[in-house]
Order: sequence, then C-alpha cells, then structure tokens
Amino acid sequence: MSAAQARYDSAEHALIASGDWHAGAASALAGLRNPAVRILDGAAITQLDTNGAWLLLNAARPDPADPMPELRAFQPAHRALLELVATHAGPAAEQRAVPREGLRALTGRGALAMWGHLAGLLDFVGRLAMESSRLIAYPGRWRWRELGAQVRDVFVGAIPIVAGMLFLLGVVFAYLLGSQAQQYGANIFVVDGLLMSILREISPVIVAILVAGRTGAAITARLGTMKVTEEIDAIATLGLSPLAVLVIPRMLALLLAMPLLVFIGDIAGLLGGMLVAQAQLDISYYMFVDRMADVLLLKTLLVGLFKAPVFAVFIALIACRMGLSVTRDARSVGAHTTSTVVQSLVAIILLNAIFAVMFVKLDI
Repeated sequence: MSAAQARYDSAEHALIASGDWHAGAASALAGLRNPAVRILDGAAITQLDTNGAWLLLNAARPDPADPMPELRAFQPAHRALLELVATHAGPAAEQRAVPREGLRALTGRGALAMWGHLAGLLDFVGRLAMESSRLIAYPGRWRWRELGAQVRDVFVGAIPIVAGMLFLLGVVFAYLLGSQAQQYGANIFVVDGLLMSILREISPVIVAILVAGRTGAAITARLGTMKVTEEIDAIATLGLSPLAVLVIPRMLALLLAMPLLVFIGDIAGLLGGMLVAQAQLDISYYMFVDRMADVLLLKTLLVGLFKAPVFAVFIALIACRMGLSVTRDARSVGAHTTSTVVQSLVAIILLNAIFAVMFVKLDI
C-alpha cells in the first residue's frame, strides 16, 4: 500500500493525486490550496473507494454547483466511481437547504390537516353507523365474548388508577377550599364546594383524560399493530367486518365502563375530601355525610354521569379510526398513537366547555 499524496500544479490548474485513496487519505489534502481546479489527474492513483472519490471531488470543487473538472488519465473503474459519486453528491448537497415555511404556509397546512381529520372522522362515523344497523338487524352477529373481554380491560384495569387519582384530587381540593373557608368561619361549606366540583367537573374530566391516555392509546396501538401484521386483512378475507369484530365491542365497552369509572371517582374524591375535612376543619364524618345529604342534588350527580358516555364515544371513535388508519410500518403506529391522545384531550376539553355553557343556558 502506498500513502495518498496530492499536489497542485498552478500552471495547468491541475490537482495531481497518487497512491491509495480511502477514508484515511484526508491528511493528504491538509494545507493544500487550490483556488481553481480545472483538471483532476489520477494517473498515479493505485486504489480508490467512494470515500477517496468524495475527498478528491470535494477538493477539486468545494461547491457542488461548480463545473466538473476534467478527469485525466484515470483508470476506467476509477473514472466510473468518480462520476457515480459526483452524480449523487450534487442532489444530496441540494437537499440540505430546507426552505423555511412562513406563517401563512404553516396555517394552511394545519387547516388542511384539521380538515382531513374531521372528514376522516365523519366518514368513519358513517361506516360505523351502517355496520351497527346491520348488527341490530341480525343480533346473532354480536361479539359478546369480545365485548366482555374489552369491558374487563377497560373497566377493571382502570379502577386502581381512577380511585387513587380522584382520592388525591379530593384531598387537594378539600385542603385548598378549607384554607379559604377557615378565614370566614364557613368550614361546613367546604362540603358544598367539594360536591359541586368533584361530581360535576373534576371526576368526569379526569376520568376521561385517564381513559384517553390509557385505553385510547392502547386501542390505537393494538389496531395499528394488527394492521401492520395484516391481521385486519385476514379478518376481512374471512368475510367478517373489522368494524363489527374490533371497533363496536371496544366502543360499547367504553360506553359501559366510563359512567361506572366516573361514579367510582366521585366516591374516591369525596372520601379524600372527607379525610381532610375531619383532620383540618374539625368536620366529623357524621357531619360531612349529614351535610352532603342536605345539599346533594340528583342533577349534580347526573350531570357528571351524563358527560361520561359522551366522552367515551369520542375517545372510542378517535382511537379506533386512528388505529385503522395506520400504514404498514412501526413508525406510523407510534405517530397515530400519539395523535389519538392529543385529539382525545382536545375533544374532552372542547366538549366540557360546550357542556358548561349549555348547562348554564338550561339552568342546570
């Protein structure tokens, strides 16, 4: 093996290279100043690979937009390699400059993406409605065993996290309300505040967020994985509807589980508030329950329970649609799972705001 060498002939504006040119030949170009290379001489080059070819081309024309120098006295194989590297080096360099989008372009792209999600969701709802009508006409096609398995996964598995989260939130809200009520000697009204906040707002919204992050993401990941492994295609090949087999049982499971989880969250939140009221505000358990029986209205409980199935429908629709929209690669599964959580959270916040305005208008 001979070491790579390079020198610049100012008379001919030629870069003359010799020896073995590979990745370690970069030192041969150190300190070389070649303002204008018109000829690249390779008569004395003994070995050349793609790394060496790129080094020579980069030294002969630092800017890929410059004209290609004349290749003189190269072996045919070396000349072909240089031309191949030169062909691919230009487009690669051009791709580095990514144009920056302006505000209007970003806004338009975001609007198109939002419209695409909305149109896709409406199309999915239409197909789901048609499939549901077929199942109603033929009850024997219902997947009862799948429905039971989904209820177990959605409901039973979520009980610990829902109860623990709402218990801690009940503790926090009771402490915050109590610290203010003590200043005015209105300790007992902490019970009123807890009932209103936990039953109407905190429990349904927090439960919906937990279900969206836990169950919604799991549904999208599961259906997306089935799409990648072609299990959904196999179901369709057997003459079965993927909507009837996979989507409708999961939607019904969420519809059944969400009100139950919200009710469990109501109880856990009130228990947490009861403990703080007894420890901080000297409100005994008996006084807390007695006050709760006096001020608790049925509509306060029903408002929170009414929100639960609405949240469940939107979470199920978004999760199932995104799962069935996955393309056949693992990256798409992760992107669609993340999109499910984001879309579900946005839908929950928007729906809760609509409910708040609607209940005020209806004086509920």
